[in-house]
Amino acid sequence: MPNKHIPRLTSALSATKPGFLFAAAGISCLLCINALRTNNLEMVKLRNAVYETDKNNGDVRGALTDLQHYVVSHMNTDLTPGRSAVYPPIQLKYTYERLQAAANKPVSSEQLYNDAQVHCEKLNPTDFSGRNRVPCIQEYVKTNQASATPKQIPDSLYKFDFVSPAWSPDTAGWSLVSTVLLVVLAVVSTLLRRSSRRR
Repeated sequence: MPNKHIPRLTSALSATKPGFLFAAAGISCLLCINALRTNNLEMVKLRNAVYETDKNNGDVRGALTDLQHYVVSHMNTDLTPGRSAVYPPIQLKYTYERLQAAANKPVSSEQLYNDAQVHCEKLNPTDFSGRNRVPCIQEYVKTNQASATPKQIPDSLYKFDFVSPAWSPDTAGWSLVSTVLLVVLAVVSTLLRRSSRRR
């Protein structure tokens, strides 16, 4: 700021009543608190939508994307409900259980035999007598029987956490900035007025 503007600013602050600035800071602070609460309530709503979508086998990816976009762009949207809560806070339990069950679903003997035929026909397309296909089918059935070791899907792929910013350019963020600025101006105004009275 050019030096010639400093006396004007000092004079304006001296003339402004600190009480007015403190009152404006109080209003701005209330606005900030309300905006932070609104941010948190919206996050809770979106988080619950993810849980419901997961439970009802809906569009989990869409619900999760909506939650992520909101959390990373708004203050006071920490997903962890408390210190003793599980981590990561978003765990798609039902989606994981459905995929795990599908991965370990026993295959019927008929389906296994059909899969074996298709597999072995691809390996031996010119074998019309079946001489090479029979051992291939037997080997396929033996390898892919239902008694095989259960498949384990990594559960970390279905656990999420998104970081809320310390400050965001929304109503909460700007009202916080204005609150701090108004308090600073009120304090400076108070000091300037006291200083001018002593002279």
